[in-house]
Amino acid sequence: MTTFVFGSPWWLLGWALIPLLAWLRSRTGREGAFLYSSLSLVKGILELNRSRAGAVLLNLRYAALFLFFFAMARPQLAGGQAPLRASGIDIVVSLDLSGSMEAEDFELDGVRVNRLAIAKDVLSTFIDQRASDRIGLVAFATDAYVAAPPTLDHDYLTRVLRRLEIGVINGNATAIGSSISAAANRLRNLKSKSRIIILMTDGQNNAGKLPPLTAAEAAAALGIKVYTIGIGTHGFAPRPVIDPFGNKRYVQEAVDIDEETLKKIADKTGGKYFRADKTETLRRVYREIDSLEKVEQVSLRHAYYQELFPWFLGLAVGILILEILLSQTVWRKLP
Repeated sequence: MTTFVFGSPWWLLGWALIPLLAWLRSRTGREGAFLYSSLSLVKGILELNRSRAGAVLLNLRYAALFLFFFAMARPQLAGGQAPLRASGIDIVVSLDLSGSMEAEDFELDGVRVNRLAIAKDVLSTFIDQRASDRIGLVAFATDAYVAAPPTLDHDYLTRVLRRLEIGVINGNATAIGSSISAAANRLRNLKSKSRIIILMTDGQNNAGKLPPLTAAEAAAALGIKVYTIGIGTHGFAPRPVIDPFGNKRYVQEAVDIDEETLKKIADKTGGKYFRADKTETLRRVYREIDSLEKVEQVSLRHAYYQELFPWFLGLAVGILILEILLSQTVWRKLP
């Protein structure tokens, strides 16, 4: 079944300008081509039939304007129906930006990188794969900040993610409870099939006024699941430092992930805890979360659209050209 629709129907409001322009023209009148000291001088030609040329030309211009607004409203022929699938899931990722995320215990394309770099790379892929989900971003260290509210504009979200670096916020501590609270507050008023938080950290809570388990209980009360990811190798990890001479060297730093608390957070909210100690492990974690959180909603939309605006725009331009040609040839105005 074919349906006639408009892609930008608000342009049709421009039709209201046409009678307004006609009224204004009638109020102002036309300036005479000649001035006479007395009407008696042209008495002999007053009874001649008045030419309708001006009215015809004016109507052509109004018709061109009418078709212009019609064309800009993008008339379309829409036909067929196709299923539109949406997941109905809202996600907020809480990303740790504390100083310990500088530890370089991961590899990306054969090059040693720090934890934040690999987290951003894997998260970017995850965002690309969830095109129909609203995804938000919380950055936390000593405090938690909403870097991006849940959005379908994933290009914007990716740009925000790229700008996040260690040092943009106070990274001397880790406020896990505050990060869960900030993420839950962005999800609490969203009406979706599923709402989840993905918490990525390499440490333990040592900042903020809200304990992690209390924040987890609040999230559970709101029906929000929390997936927790402990990122970092086991034992010790190399962390780069710059000496007084500007040279880069590495010191071995103990990995201090509070796995017990992260597991309890996941258990309280119906989520799951993962430990990511290698690049491929972290990718596998996100693939598993991706497979766990699938809630499809199906609606119908038109399968194709045929744009008609070029025809009407061409017709409007043609009428305007005709009006100009007639005014300069057959119905040329007096100077």
